Amino acid sequence: MKVKDLMRTNVVTLHSSDMLSVAEDIMTMGRIRHLPVIDAQNQVVGIVTQRDLYKAAISSVLGFDRAKEHEWLGKVRVSDVMTKEIILIGAEAGVVEAVDKMVATKIGCLPVADENGKLIGLITETDCLGCFRDLLKIGIFKDRLS
Repeated sequence: MKVKDLMRTNVVTLHSSDMLSVAEDIMTMGRIRHLPVIDAQNQVVGIVTQRDLYKAAISSVLGFDRAKEHEWLGKVRVSDVMTKEIILIGAEAGVVEAVDKMVATKIGCLPVADENGKLIGLITETDCLGCFRDLLKIGIFKDRLS
């Protein structure tokens, strides 16, 4: 099975000049945990995760309420907190390679890019777990899981 068989192609993205409050709104409304950051040519330049938002939020330290925290995040640029060292994968790569990369680096997703580094999709640990669930349902691992 290839990454292209599991990846999501309708990916919500950010730009490095966006404010973190935009990322928070998107993540909250869309129940999304990973937002690739792209440049004007649609090349992946970073990623913002839910964990990045938690690190940037100061509400737990200073006792801010939701409105104050959102106001604070509206002053912080995505470029200030995004992970810039991105691990990409190609659509033709095997799912095993994608899982190996996520497990080895302890990350929850991989942006899928073409040969020029342009974003074409995203594969997440949830996508891989869904595939594993489907394989379990059809009994692929029946003899190994008893």
